[in-house]
Amino acid sequence: MQQVSRHAGPEIFSTCPPSAGADPSRYLKQVITTARWSEQAGCTGMLIYADNSQVDPWLLAQVVVEHTETLAPLIAVQPVYMHPYSVAKRIASIAALYDRRVYLNMVAGGFRNDLLALNDATPHDRRYDRLVEYTQIIIQLLRGNTVNFHGEFYRVEGLRLEPACPQELLPGLFVSGSSSAGQAAARALGATAIEYPQPSAAGRKVATGNAGIRVGIVTRSDAEAAWVEAHRRFPVDRRGQLTHQLAMKVSDSQWHEQLSALARTRGQQRDPYWLVPFENYKTMCPYLVGDYREIGAELAAYIELGYRAFITDVPADPEDLGHIGCAFNFAQEELKCRNASKTG
Repeated sequence: MQQVSRHAGPEIFSTCPPSAGADPSRYLKQVITTARWSEQAGCTGMLIYADNSQVDPWLLAQVVVEHTETLAPLIAVQPVYMHPYSVAKRIASIAALYDRRVYLNMVAGGFRNDLLALNDATPHDRRYDRLVEYTQIIIQLLRGNTVNFHGEFYRVEGLRLEPACPQELLPGLFVSGSSSAGQAAARALGATAIEYPQPSAAGRKVATGNAGIRVGIVTRSDAEAAWVEAHRRFPVDRRGQLTHQLAMKVSDSQWHEQLSALARTRGQQRDPYWLVPFENYKTMCPYLVGDYREIGAELAAYIELGYRAFITDVPADPEDLGHIGCAFNFAQEELKCRNASKTG
């Protein structure tokens, strides 16, 4: 399998198959298999979803660390589900039991109906204020501090974490959100802000370089083969389109609304940036489709814009990850050529 070159390159994450709609008798094996594929392909980690319809992400994280050697679970953490002390305790416990680092994808939002079912009517931007307090308590505990915290949303007195988390295993920290409130929360926490990208040509420069994107990729050595696979995997589905429209009505994600608006303006354009899977409710991120060189050029453009973490979608098979690795290797070669031309 072609691996992503790790030298001075971005961090690459795959995504764990969601449990919602999966065959319960096969799901556990599917998670283990996907985790092993991801590790063999050279991924840093694997995103694990969290919402009311999914199995517990921390149990899945334990499955991942028990069946891989180095792969880091990237665990979605939503404050409404768990006290910050419990999150810190789980991170430290994984470190103690498995000597493994995890990443956290701090999530402020979700489907509105999920939040209301849990009696959480906190407005969008205020959820990010809460997320900052929540994450600050987690990090202070993991750093071995005795925490006295008197915030607007959380208060703790003399709280200390045992067992302590080794400092070299402190979690990588992402904040999911493209809104101004999400960006501000990421800056306040020194975290990597994860966005759903626009086409690279329309992208804005990321001043700090502390940002990442979530994007699916279908690529092959031949562009036509990539498009055949993309349409096979994501056929137009009227029922899916209706489900997507309903889901957008119960989500207050600003970026999902922006993606929906972008999809309406782009229609069925055939270029590397493809929104058909998003429009048909097959996934919640845009896709890049094309040959290795074409997708490598797109990825290189995102890297030049300042993005340093890439969360790809659920892989179809190990070869899928191998193809993605080829595109990232082309991206790094493209960047070398561009840098050489600037200095030559």
